[in-house]
Amino acid sequence: MRTWLRWMAFCTLWTCSLGAQADLYKDVSTLVQSGQWAQAQALAQARLKTAPTDPQMRLLQSHIQTGMGQTQAAMDTLRDLTQSFPELPEPHNNLAALLVRENRPDEALAALQAAIRARPDYALALENLGDLHLAMAAQAFARARLVAPTPTRLQTKQEGAERVMRTP
Repeated sequence: MRTWLRWMAFCTLWTCSLGAQADLYKDVSTLVQSGQWAQAQALAQARLKTAPTDPQMRLLQSHIQTGMGQTQAAMDTLRDLTQSFPELPEPHNNLAALLVRENRPDEALAALQAAIRARPDYALALENLGDLHLAMAAQAFARARLVAPTPTRLQTKQEGAERVMRTP
């Protein structure tokens, strides 16, 4: 009987702690969405002190760092996360987005390919890969126009790629 009561108490406490963790992620996400970076950072750091390898909180931490203008710190967090959990596609995808902003398309391409290797059906990474290829194509057409004797065809291609990129 005592063993059963202990087991029930353990299950109850464990279930409550899972609920508290879920609330913590929700709370941090809500703070991030509302731009309350300092409060989100405080909650995330408190969680990471007790669970430094928590992938979900580390991913949220990278969002916080990005929101606070700490792009390099966010990229470092995401790189560390991809090293610890290479099977998670989201950190690779988010790292690629930051790399594109930093005008580092080759590294972004590698990160997106890693995201797709991790999850071949990850639609957002596939879309981002398409966007990156379009941007790279537009840049290549623009460079070709500088050296081509008759750039009309290249101009049409460049404008077409740029038009597709502007489409929401």
